[in-house]
Amino acid sequence: MKGMGWRAALIAVVVGAALFYLYPPKDRLNLGLDLQGGIHLVLEVQAEKAVDAKIDRYFGEIRGRLGQDDIRTQAFRRDQRRITVGLVRENDRSRFLSLMAGYPDLTLQSTEGAPPTFTYAMSDQQARHIMEQAVAQAIETLRNRVDQFGVREPVLQRQGERRIIVQLPGVQDPARAKALIGKTAQLEFKMVDESANPGQAEASGPPEGLQLLFETRRDPATGQTTRQTPLLVKREALLTGDNLTDARVEIGDRFNQPYVSIAFDSVGAQTFDRVTAANVGKRLAIILDGVIYSAPVIQERIGGGRAQITGSFTLEEARDLAIALRAGALPAPVQTLEERTVGPSLGSDSIRQGVISIIAGFLLVMAFMCFYYKWSGAVSVMALALNLVLLMGALGFFQATLTLPGIAGIILTVGMAVDANVLIFERIREELRLGKTVRSAVDAGYSKAFLTILDSNVTTLVAALVLLQFGTGPIKGFAITLSVGLIASMFTAIFVTRLVYDFVLSRQDVRSLSI
Repeated sequence: MKGMGWRAALIAVVVGAALFYLYPPKDRLNLGLDLQGGIHLVLEVQAEKAVDAKIDRYFGEIRGRLGQDDIRTQAFRRDQRRITVGLVRENDRSRFLSLMAGYPDLTLQSTEGAPPTFTYAMSDQQARHIMEQAVAQAIETLRNRVDQFGVREPVLQRQGERRIIVQLPGVQDPARAKALIGKTAQLEFKMVDESANPGQAEASGPPEGLQLLFETRRDPATGQTTRQTPLLVKREALLTGDNLTDARVEIGDRFNQPYVSIAFDSVGAQTFDRVTAANVGKRLAIILDGVIYSAPVIQERIGGGRAQITGSFTLEEARDLAIALRAGALPAPVQTLEERTVGPSLGSDSIRQGVISIIAGFLLVMAFMCFYYKWSGAVSVMALALNLVLLMGALGFFQATLTLPGIAGIILTVGMAVDANVLIFERIREELRLGKTVRSAVDAGYSKAFLTILDSNVTTLVAALVLLQFGTGPIKGFAITLSVGLIASMFTAIFVTRLVYDFVLSRQDVRSLSI
């Protein structure tokens, strides 16, 4: 029986590694949403608003560039996805067309009159491309937020054209998680127009070029809104969160109130420096998702590319705001279509019932194998126990997420793991009936059953890998445990049990086999 030493050493190393990566289980195995509780959300990205936002930005940029280039207009308006520009002077035509060449997303639809009036529009194909990008960017932004939120093994995956499935295992505060995920986090800096009357704007609408927003004050202790002050701000944003490089929570010197400190990149820093230098003594509104968090008076030029967002935050609110700003703004709002919360107690019941199922299945298989195959059946039961150890150790090594379907995969593996031994034992029985010695019967039984075992396990493994590649969260959990279990069962059923037989046969002259 050559090679018994190195085979025994290999089995010892593999089992030792499995035990190492399995202990302690709570640090090695991540539990899925159905086992430890948490929140399940189905979100829909309102992608068409990303198109509207882009046209809004183009509209503001074109307005600014027309003024900078001294191109006078008699008409400048936006209608859905169209932008209409009527020139005052015919000789501005070439300069205007050169300006618009910088906006390839906008296609010239018509040119009328003299001086000419141009109508530009965004094509349906380009709009679809922007919406597709919005959904893809929303997934990445949400993933960044969830990672910073501190959830272990979250699930974020696309469903259909605009929907996103989000699963956050172990989240104890679903309301906070949902608020963070749904926050658009569109940061804007706009000048306050104090010459206009906000009260009149509330009654009859804001003047052209302005928008009516509210500065909200809340009680930090209760979180309740205490005051909403209407303010009229310029529609065009001087600076946005696109130029943000960092956002962190700091504690103010006065009253120990938390605030969010933000830093800009080089472009943003130059813009902020220029804006504050040109507007000393005026109010600058800091706006997040259409709500004014603060509107301080610019006392002096602010260089260095840093600013503060204050707004009667609690420490938790300030942290969530900093997370949202660091992760970036969502390209379009998201709407919650479905929400399910799984309580920890339900997850504990699932774990308990799953463990009971595994133990019950193991005991039933053990009783049958020991009764039907006697001593050889006991050897297969020992291999089955090692198979479970290797399976759990492999899950710990990969830090896989164990779900309820994953437990089902383990239970299925318990049943399938003895299948290889059954094939081997029946082959050995056939050889013994033909009158062969125990040693030759064992050799023939393993060699003749090997190809059948390999074929059945490989075909099942291919099906499991297909489920792993194309399946969603729960199906992947089942596929992972089934795949690892099949590989472990091949090792224990063929390699480990063969070593046991070789060891017994090498120690004594065995004339009969309990099988």
